[in-house]
Amino acid sequence: MGKYRDAIRKNISYECFLEGRDCQREELDELVELMVDVMMMPDYAAIRIAGTERLAVVVKERFMKLDYSHMAYVIGCLHGNTSKVGNIRSYLLTTLYNAILTIDNYYRAEVGHDLYGSG
Repeated sequence: MGKYRDAIRKNISYECFLEGRDCQREELDELVELMVDVMMMPDYAAIRIAGTERLAVVVKERFMKLDYSHMAYVIGCLHGNTSKVGNIRSYLLTTLYNAILTIDNYYRAEVGHDLYGSG
């Protein structure tokens, strides 16, 4: 378990988050521990991501690709969410899993909005 925690912390540049003013250690630790929990699952286990069952091995591979920018993006999205979340664990797993797929388009849309406004 410790080796996964260490690997994830290294991948996301954990210490850099702790230097920032906006970081809440508990929030970051919860995300890390959620990923560690997944890493401890058998590869053949099923994990529900956005309503679809995925093999744990697929989710693990995606989680091990997350870096500092992905985690900053996830935390920023969590802070910006104003909707009621019924199943926070499922929501966080989905958010982490999709971070790699959505980060570029999210920032592109933000830049477009900032440059051209809403009209």
